[in-house]
Amino acid sequence: MDQNPSRRAFLIAAAVAGAGGLMSPASAGASTTTRGSVQAAPAGAGRIAPDPFTLGIASGDPAADGFVLWTRLAPDPLAPDGHGGMPARDAEVGWQVATDERFRQVVRTGTATARPGSAHAVHVELQGLEPGREYFYRFRAGGHLSPAGRTRTAPAPGTTPASFTFAAVSCAQYEHGYYTAYRRMAEQHPDLVVHLGDYIYEYSGGVYTAAQGNVREHVGGKLQTLADYRTRHAQYKTDPDLQRAHLNSPWLVIFDDHEVENNWAGDNPGTLVPGFAARKAAGFQAYYEHMPLRRSAVARGHGIRINRRVSWGSLATFHLLDSRQFRDEQPCDDGMRSGCDERLGQERVMLGADQMKWLAEGLSSAPGAWNLIAQQVIVGQRDYHLGPGRELNVDAWDGYPAERDRLLATLASSPAGDSIVLTGDAHVASASDLPADFDDPDSARVGVELVATSISSDGDGYHDPARDAALVAENPHLKFVNERRGYIMCDATPDELKADFRTLDYISRKGAPARTAATFTIPAGERTLT
Repeated sequence: MDQNPSRRAFLIAAAVAGAGGLMSPASAGASTTTRGSVQAAPAGAGRIAPDPFTLGIASGDPAADGFVLWTRLAPDPLAPDGHGGMPARDAEVGWQVATDERFRQVVRTGTATARPGSAHAVHVELQGLEPGREYFYRFRAGGHLSPAGRTRTAPAPGTTPASFTFAAVSCAQYEHGYYTAYRRMAEQHPDLVVHLGDYIYEYSGGVYTAAQGNVREHVGGKLQTLADYRTRHAQYKTDPDLQRAHLNSPWLVIFDDHEVENNWAGDNPGTLVPGFAARKAAGFQAYYEHMPLRRSAVARGHGIRINRRVSWGSLATFHLLDSRQFRDEQPCDDGMRSGCDERLGQERVMLGADQMKWLAEGLSSAPGAWNLIAQQVIVGQRDYHLGPGRELNVDAWDGYPAERDRLLATLASSPAGDSIVLTGDAHVASASDLPADFDDPDSARVGVELVATSISSDGDGYHDPARDAALVAENPHLKFVNERRGYIMCDATPDELKADFRTLDYISRKGAPARTAATFTIPAGERTLT
C-alpha cells in the first residue's frame, strides 16, 4: 500500500498534464490489442468538444495476466436522451497501459470502438501482462486525454503474497450526502475495492429523504427507460470522489436491488410499477455499460451474469454472488415482519440450485486460504426487536432460512480455508460470527460475516452505544454494530485477516475525516472473530 498518497496524486496529475498525446504503437514499441471490441483502427474520428471523459475511467476484474479497462464518452453527461451528448456514430478511443506513472514505459496500446448502441462505453480486456504488479492506464478520444488511473494484476496462481488489502463498500444514495467515504478509502490505496451493490438509486428526486435532509438532487424522475438508467449512472459517475476511488484501484462489482428497483426479486417487481421486465433489462444494460466488467457479463435479454470467481494467488478467492435474479419473492409482503411462517418453506431459494452448486464446487476447489463470499444482503439472523418476540427483515436471508441452512452447511463441510461473507445493503456496519444454528449460541462457527455500512445512504447516521449494545445482546453471534457511514478496510495475510471498520461522523457536508470505529481479526483456521 502506498504510504505517500499526495506524492502519487501529484505524479499522476503531472503525467496527464505533461502528455501531448498517446504514442502510436510504432513509436511506443508496443503491441496493439485486437481482441473483442478492441480493434486496430486508426485514431482520429474528429474532435469532440467539450471533454468527453466527464465520467472518469475505471478498471476491474483483475486476473494474473490482465484486467478490464473502462470509460464512456459523454461530453454532456446529463443529456436526457442517455447518449451523453455524443453523436449517433462510432468513435475511436485510444488506450495505453504503462508500468510507470509518467508513461515512459508503455507496454500496451490499442484502439477501441465506442458505439452509440452501448452509450459510447468502452470495455478493454487486457491479457499477457505480468502477474502481481502495478500498472497505469489512460484513454484518448477526440483530441482529449483522460486522467491516468492506477490498477494492478493479481498474483500468479500458486503464489502467496505476504499481504493483500481490499475495501468493501455499498449503498451510495447520491442525494443523501457527499461521497467523502469514497475519497477516504481512495487515500488508503487498497489493492482492490469490492462494491456490494446499490451503486445507484432509482428514485425520483426528493422522494427518498435522509434524516438530515438531502444535500443534492437526482436529475429526472423515477427510472423507467434505458435513457433514464444511463443518465442516472452518468450523474453518479460525475462525482469527483467516486471518480478518484475508481482511479486508485481496480474494482469488483455486483448489484443489489436499487440498480433496478427497490426489493425486486426474480421476475417480481419491488413495487407495482408497470413494465418491470423492460425496466429490468434496461437496468442490466446500463449497469454493464457503466462498470468495468468482462464480456461474460454482457446483458442478454432479461438476464445478466454477475456471479463469478476472482483469485488473488493462493492467498484469497472472491466468490461473487447474485442474490436477486434467482430468488423467490419475499414472504409476507416483504419488509420487517414478526411471525411469518411463509418464510420457513423448505423449497424457498435465494441463490437457486445452480448457483448454490457453483458456490459449493468453488469452495471445494478454491486455492485461496481465505474464501471471501461477496454478496448483497445480511446472511446472519438479525432480530431487530429488543425484548420478547422477534422482528426480522424478510428481504434478507431471514426470509429464506432453509436456503441459509444449505449455505451454512456448505461452509461447514467445505475443505477450503476460512470463509468470510462480505455483505452490503443494511446501511449499518456490523461484524458477526456465523453459527451452524442461530438458536443455539454454543453451536459450531462455520464462518464470519462483515457488513459494510453505506457510503451515503440514510445521511449522516448516528452512533447510539446503548442501543447498539442492546442489539448485540439480542443477537449473541453479533459482535459489533455502528450506524455511521463509511467502509471496511481489510488486510489479509496467510496467518490472519484484519478488518478495520472505518466511519465518518458526517457526510451532509464535505471534508469529514475517517476513523477506525472497531477492528476485528480472524485468525487463519478459526472461523470466528477475535
